[in-house]
Amino acid sequence: MRIVMKMGTLLSVKNLKTQFYSSGRTVRALDGVSFDIEEGGAFGLVGETGCGKSVTALSILRLIPYPPGKIVEGEILFRGKNLLALTEDEMRSIRGKEISMIFQEPMTSLNPVFRIGDQMMEVIMLHQGLMRPQAFEKAAEMLDRVNIPDAQRVMMQFPHQLSGGMRQRVMIAMELSCHPFLLIADEPTTALDVTIQAQILRLIKEIKKELHTSILLITHDLGVIAEMCDRVAVMYAGSIVEQAGVEEIFEDPKHPYTQGLWGAIPRIDQEKEALAVISGSVPDLSQPPLGCKFHPRCSYRFDPCDRMIPPLFQTSHGHLVSCYLYEGGKNLE
Repeated sequence: MRIVMKMGTLLSVKNLKTQFYSSGRTVRALDGVSFDIEEGGAFGLVGETGCGKSVTALSILRLIPYPPGKIVEGEILFRGKNLLALTEDEMRSIRGKEISMIFQEPMTSLNPVFRIGDQMMEVIMLHQGLMRPQAFEKAAEMLDRVNIPDAQRVMMQFPHQLSGGMRQRVMIAMELSCHPFLLIADEPTTALDVTIQAQILRLIKEIKKELHTSILLITHDLGVIAEMCDRVAVMYAGSIVEQAGVEEIFEDPKHPYTQGLWGAIPRIDQEKEALAVISGSVPDLSQPPLGCKFHPRCSYRFDPCDRMIPPLFQTSHGHLVSCYLYEGGKNLE
């Protein structure tokens, strides 16, 4: 078990820009994304489908396929090292060992033609240098830890023989087998029923506490964010528009887009009425609007919004918002 005694910043993403090139178009999937994750902390990324959440995760691991994608600017500082400056061999030694990722659909992440045990042992032998018998014991131990009964029998099975919840547990066990410093969970409960979702989230919280692993949780489910995270960033059209502690951002959302998302959450403590709707549609990231990308859909827009991209303003300690409504706050750029 790894114990981190001194708290500090584990990951710092600075002005990250990732673009995709296709048919003569340049799609600005990430346009200046910045955030920090503390050691032992849980950081959430939330936003609509296509806003750049998964691209952020793949950029951190340098798994953006080239072509058509490319990281064109920025820094990704992990434990003091800029991941963008490392060689591919150096990145391979970090992926799976120091940074692990749980993907959205475990059926597409697990190789259908290899047994569960063989896939787990390959990761353990590669990153920990164990021989096959020791790797087998380690894999069985990790399956036990994620509450999979009869672990040795499961290790002899193929992915299609397991339920969705079991496959997700296998993925968690595999990604945590090397005790990573950072676990990226990209929609870890997608396509699972509510009961299994709750079990998976509880499992991630328990392992985070036990191993002191930092979490980057990517989801569109605000309930999951409230349950799991200490701090959250709201993404829109490839940019972070608001960032704050979970309690503060739920109690006092600042950005009009964040307010729109929160207004669309059904409330059981209020009379039944139509949910709030954000008018318009997400912009084409190959031809984003000038100024604030949200201004065509914003009912609060005024003169500078359609001409100038708003910088990050600090409205209170740790609460950052990219909106000219808060221009009186401290400009952090």
